[in-house]
Amino acid sequence: MSRLAKIAALVVFVIVAAGFFYLRVLARRIFVETPVRVEQEARARLSEVVLQSQTGSRRAVRLYFPSYGEGRLAAEVRQMAWPAEDSDRIREILLALIEGSRQGHERPVSPSTNIRGVFLTPDGTAYVDFSSEVLADFAPGIESESLAVYSIVDSLAANIPAVKKVKILVQGEEVDTLDGHADLAGYFVPDLSRTGKAN
Repeated sequence: MSRLAKIAALVVFVIVAAGFFYLRVLARRIFVETPVRVEQEARARLSEVVLQSQTGSRRAVRLYFPSYGEGRLAAEVRQMAWPAEDSDRIREILLALIEGSRQGHERPVSPSTNIRGVFLTPDGTAYVDFSSEVLADFAPGIESESLAVYSIVDSLAANIPAVKKVKILVQGEEVDTLDGHADLAGYFVPDLSRTGKAN
């Protein structure tokens, strides 16, 4: 074999060896290091959530539940976790309303309802987006629908001063009514007349 051929063979061998080494390193990063890093990040996020839930503040929150038989909203004070952000506070209050009363009052929406999204604008408009289950299990009549709506609106406004009005969405879309009666096309401002308290 000539000297030139030997040099060429050596160069090819070095290139192949380097390529093989690079492929091994790349495979390790993809199949070993990446899953480990993802798992570590997930554990870190989970630990942060647990820490926040353990050290986060709590406060007495005034919730309003429908009393359909009496045609009014009944106040119920409950100790709840109180996040730092208003949007998270909105979600906590909505979850408490979906959970239902602990004092025997009616629930404003179906317990199978999910909260798809919450958004609070700088002008104080709270957009709350529910799953389609929010449309189920209503007591018939415009008064019942109105009580359900203002259970949400008044509970948010009574505890979060930044909330000035509420827009209710279902599956990300505007709906005309919940069950064919109360008009949901617009925005709702707090109305404590149904609670026995003046605005």
